[in-house]
This record gives sequence, C-alpha cells and structure tokens, in this order.
Amino acid sequence: MTMDYYAVVMAGGSGTRLWPLSRKERPKQLLNLGRDRSLYQLAIDRIEPIFKYENIIVITAGSMVNELINQTPNIPSENFLVEPEGKGTAPAIALGAMYAEHLSGGKAVIACLTADHIITDVNEFQKVLLEAGRLAHNNRVVTLGISPTFGSTGYGYIQRGKFSEDKSDFSIYSVKKFKEKPSQNVADNMANDTEHYWNSGMFIWSTQKVMEEFERQLPNTYSALRLIGNLFDCDDVKSRFRSIWLDIEYNTIDYGIMEDADDVWVMEVDIGWSDVGSWLSVLNNGDTDEFGNVVLGGDHYNIDSKNTLVHSDKLVVTIGTDKLVVVDVGDVLLVCRSDRSEEVKRVIEYLKENNKDSLL
Repeated sequence: MTMDYYAVVMAGGSGTRLWPLSRKERPKQLLNLGRDRSLYQLAIDRIEPIFKYENIIVITAGSMVNELINQTPNIPSENFLVEPEGKGTAPAIALGAMYAEHLSGGKAVIACLTADHIITDVNEFQKVLLEAGRLAHNNRVVTLGISPTFGSTGYGYIQRGKFSEDKSDFSIYSVKKFKEKPSQNVADNMANDTEHYWNSGMFIWSTQKVMEEFERQLPNTYSALRLIGNLFDCDDVKSRFRSIWLDIEYNTIDYGIMEDADDVWVMEVDIGWSDVGSWLSVLNNGDTDEFGNVVLGGDHYNIDSKNTLVHSDKLVVTIGTDKLVVVDVGDVLLVCRSDRSEEVKRVIEYLKENNKDSLL
C-alpha cells in the first residue's frame, strides 16, 4: 500500500452487557468465555498477519492497560493510549488517527477495530482488511456490513444505496443511512429485506479523511485533538493530555461523524461476526454439547436440559431447562431466559441508582 496501514483497536469498553461475569475492572474483552485466549488476544491474533506489531494502536482505560500489555507483550507499550476518562468512540478514534500519523511521520490508513467481538472466518476477515485498506486510499470511508440473520434490536443498521463500480471481489455500496437500534418490528422488517446490514462498528479510512470529517463536524473536538497531537513528544504529555482530554465532549463515531460524513461506503462481508453483546450471543457462539448447552466454567450436571449456558465455580445441576442462562460469580448470581438476557442493562441501571457500585 502507498500509505502505511495501522490498526486502531478499541479496548476500553466496560462490557456491561455480559454482567455479572464482565465487570468494570475486568470487562469482556479480557475474558476467555470458554476459549483458550481472551477476546482481546483473539482480536490481535487475527490482525497480526496484516499489521506489524508496531502498527497496532490500542485505545483503552487506565484500569486495564497493564493487563492488556501483559496479554500482548509484542505490541510496544507506547502504542497503548490510555483515556483519562471515557469520551465515546469518536474522540478515541480521532486520537488513534493522530497517533498513527505520529508513528508514520505523515498520512496513513487506519482500520478502526474492536477488541471484544468474535470473528470465526479469520482468513476472509484478513482479505476484507486488505481490500478495505486499498479502497480507503481514495479518501473514502469503508465500513463493514453484516447481512442480518434475524431481527436484532441490539445492533445498529446500515441502509445501502447504489452499487459501487470499483473492481473488487466484494460487493460494495454507498451508505444511504445509518440507523440506530430499532424496535423489534422494525428490526424484523430490515432483516427480511435486501438493503440493510448490521453495523459492525468497524471502519477503514485515511487519517486525512478522519481529520477532515472531525474538523467539519466536530470542530471543538478536532481542535482539542490537534493540541494533543502536538504533545506526543513532550516530557509532560500525560498531565497536559489529561487536562485537554477532560474538556472534550462525549460523542460516538456513528452519531458524531458517520451519519453526515461524505463518501461513506459499506462492504458486504461474511466473516462469522458477532459482537458478543448478550448472553444469548455467547450461547449461540459458544462450544456447545449435543444438546446446545454451553459451559464456560465449573462443573455442570445435566438432566434433560438444552440450550442452557452455565458459568460457576461450583457444581450446577439443571433439570429440564431450556434457553436458560446461569452465571454465578460469587457475589452475584444471574438466572435469566437467554432471549431476555439483553435486559441485564436494567440491572446495571438499578445498581447505579442504588449505590451498589461494588457490584458493577
């Protein structure tokens, strides 16, 4: 590629949708979820053939940076950028773009990726990254769209427009509209048509395009990030960075930038993707037995149970259960129907409102 290619990996999320196993101090990207490696390690494993370790930038929080460094010691420690406070994906991505330019000494292309998703077809994903990186050289934004398999109210959606005339092994369309998480009826309708995709939250674009869109749409954030960009070689970068960062307004990349960005394209991909956004998602993507049960940890004795997820340090016995989630972490026991597991967010709200922060 003409410009250097960098991965900006977003690894600072709180992962509350997999509460109570995922907690504030140890969110889901640090968890194995029944696998040999954490979701974060798997995310780095699948991009390492495309990006040199020194070209991988990780955006995270101070509470987990040491663990992330320990999990991926080949990534230079200076490539871990710590947000003093979570400000949403928009400032985080702009920060990553600034640092990519700092490392490359000029313009670069960045793939903004997630640390807590599952992608089962790694070879196809690597082909996608290479092709999207090529397309991003033309100062356009490329996002990855997943054909919906059901009407999910937990995902945002992308409505496609005209077909691209670019020669590519992938189907590429202009983006007509980004749509926020819908009602069940609307989600079902979008899943059954042919012009909507799940929004994977992954974007590939040049740092020049990033800066142009931020300057046009979020000028205050752009100005603050430019100040931060001038600090990367300063001795007192941490203290000065913190004071500037705390004044930046919270914003997401979808609402703050993508909805009104110019020249945005969606690449239709089939990579075995899941955002692991609920216990139902973990159940659907886990290592199941012949009855569809998933055991993440502990000992499970099953009598006529199916489609049941269990995590516990103690023996768990289920008799005749179906579509059940049982997660025991010592100070909290969660038992719920798997198809209602997204309602865990109501528990998070309850804990916050009742000063039970130690359980978050």
